[in-house]
Amino acid sequence: MKHLKRLFEINPWKIATHELHQDDIRLQESLTSTGNGYMGMRGNFEEGFSGDHHQGTYIAGVWYPDKTRVGWWKNGYPEYFGKVINAINFIAMDLYINETKIDLATQKVTDFYQELDMEHGILSRRFTVEADNMKVAFSFERFLSITTKELGVISLKANVLEGEGSIKVVSKLDNNVQNEDSNYEEMFWEECAVGTNFVTARTVPNNFGIEQFTITALMENTATGSYTSESYKDTFLATENIMFNVSKGDTLTLDKKVVITTSRDIEESKQLDEAKKIMTTINSSSIEELKAAHSLAWEKRWELADVVIEGDDEAQQGIRFNLFQLFSTYYGEDDRLNIGPKGFTGEKYGGATYWDTEAYAVPLYLALADPSVTENLLKYRHNQLPQAQHNARQQGLKGALYPMVTFTGVECHNEWEITFEEIHRNGAIAYAIYNYTNYTGDTSYIKGDGLEVLSEIARFWADRIHYSKRNQKYMMHGVTGPNEYENNVNNNWYTNYIAVWVLKYTLDNYKKFQAETTVNLSAEEISHWEDIIENMYFPYDEELDVFVQHDTFLDKDLMPVSDLAASDVPLNQNWSWDHILRSCFIKQADVLQGIYFFNDEFTMEEKRKNFEFYEPMTVHESSLSPCIHSILAAELGMEEKAIEMYQRTARLDLDNYNNDTEDGLHITSMTGSWLAIVQGFAQMKTYNETLSFAPFLPEKWSKYAFHISYRGRLLHILIDENVTITLLSGDALDVDVYGETQHVTDTTVVALKK
Repeated sequence: MKHLKRLFEINPWKIATHELHQDDIRLQESLTSTGNGYMGMRGNFEEGFSGDHHQGTYIAGVWYPDKTRVGWWKNGYPEYFGKVINAINFIAMDLYINETKIDLATQKVTDFYQELDMEHGILSRRFTVEADNMKVAFSFERFLSITTKELGVISLKANVLEGEGSIKVVSKLDNNVQNEDSNYEEMFWEECAVGTNFVTARTVPNNFGIEQFTITALMENTATGSYTSESYKDTFLATENIMFNVSKGDTLTLDKKVVITTSRDIEESKQLDEAKKIMTTINSSSIEELKAAHSLAWEKRWELADVVIEGDDEAQQGIRFNLFQLFSTYYGEDDRLNIGPKGFTGEKYGGATYWDTEAYAVPLYLALADPSVTENLLKYRHNQLPQAQHNARQQGLKGALYPMVTFTGVECHNEWEITFEEIHRNGAIAYAIYNYTNYTGDTSYIKGDGLEVLSEIARFWADRIHYSKRNQKYMMHGVTGPNEYENNVNNNWYTNYIAVWVLKYTLDNYKKFQAETTVNLSAEEISHWEDIIENMYFPYDEELDVFVQHDTFLDKDLMPVSDLAASDVPLNQNWSWDHILRSCFIKQADVLQGIYFFNDEFTMEEKRKNFEFYEPMTVHESSLSPCIHSILAAELGMEEKAIEMYQRTARLDLDNYNNDTEDGLHITSMTGSWLAIVQGFAQMKTYNETLSFAPFLPEKWSKYAFHISYRGRLLHILIDENVTITLLSGDALDVDVYGETQHVTDTTVVALKK
């Protein structure tokens, strides 16, 4: 673990440090990111920082389409790719002691402390600085309200420890911002209106028919102490200068409330008036009351979502950090939104929607939120079915191809080997429909919108697959599997498998609900799909008795990751792309992804042989990789490997495993730590209308516990020396524990199997 880097102390409920990590500010900013589903930001310093850092504030659903730039244009490329827009810096509060600007990049500070309180969603920081014969202790506290989504609150407190003079606070709304990843340092905003306490800005025009987004930020500053203030405006900038006259022993406070409204909800001409109405409503409560309401709402979320681990504070901190950041990004309130891989924490991956949501996030939200949350995720994809059909037509194919990267449903990713070869993501959309139906038992979705989506995905697969007369088998060439360290391969086992599964699952449900659906499949289609199902080719090696990742994988120089030099990893930061593509090393679960998805379709011996063959060659340089391996290792009784992989997924960002967290957090893969515990250590499965568990207790842990919502019931699962299942609400149900049926009416206790 050459790149393991831990900046923050181990604490079950906090991300805290007593050190200013000046050389790792970007990493520190990522790890202290906050959000409320509507907006979010990196853990930037309110007073600014002149050293290397990444100033970033992002508004959900606000993005920009930028022209696709490639060296050689090919038919089928999308016209544009999309990117999340770095939005107005509304936390800015420049600090001056007399005439000296406070800058933690250049000035020595003492008593530094920064804390993200995950239980209550509060970010705080304090430090003491000496300047111009004064010594002042400053502290900040801020939160983005989850009870009033448009509200951000920043509170400043200053204690004068020595000297006298002035302290000036320049409270700003500053829209002079650019994206770090923008082409040619483009500015994506144009000014609409600026006042002394508000800024309205609009994204610049584009040539792709995408709406221009407008945002309005309104601020109100409230101070205590002896002060004077003046306000002024400039390009993209509203400022209030607040000057305090102070002497030793004085304490001053400044509360800054900001309301953000956007054209996603309110037309531009009405945004300022709406922001003022919201501010008026907010002002009926004190800052402490606003904070208390916000904190209480977070506590309510934790009542259901928390996973309690005793005996291992590192593991406890990891799972809570991941759940906190997930719910800061998405809580299901808006069916127009999805879960970006970086959330509100950075610009990498453009803030767009990937297949990560369907493959990794849906199981968690099914168990920890109302079913309507997952319904909204499914609705998001159904609403974009016409765009998915457009994507397929761009490739000259029938049916629907859901995008690799999107904001609107139209593909906006410009790497051919990913965009148009990594088509397995189409199957993940279908798998989410199965997952929802299987978990909830509710067939109403699949009878209607679900079969519309499934049938179009199936039509795509049937057209993309070709028949090999030479082999008398159906095949699929020119694809990229989940292992992106191989491109343009033939017969990727996982892609072939999930394509056939979609055809079969669609046909099964069409026949079951034919009288209740508007979908119509022709006899010719049905016959063709059944022929593919019967005669699909799946690479397999008899000598090794494993499913082969793709046709020529075994021709590579096969070796385990343990044979690599420490200086080689991460491969993606040390090897050329050509070197990586020619190697046997696997970025993330590929064959094993299919075994995870369709676990009940494989024998334990098949699972074991494939795991033991592929895992040693896997470098886990995708954040999506460790959790799948942890779950399968747990099922196979490989407890040490399961725990190792859990640690990696739970603390991927906290310990910067892949040396890339400074770009932002790995939000969608954060579900992996929960999956590793619930589906891995506890072995929760929901096949064949049966909820089952077969837990083990990790050696360092004395116990762990979690809740799940399942088919109208709320269950509490506790694993210590026993497996204790408590029915907190809903009707009694049968639960399978270690292969034996338990009828759970209140609390059921089964001895833990060693």
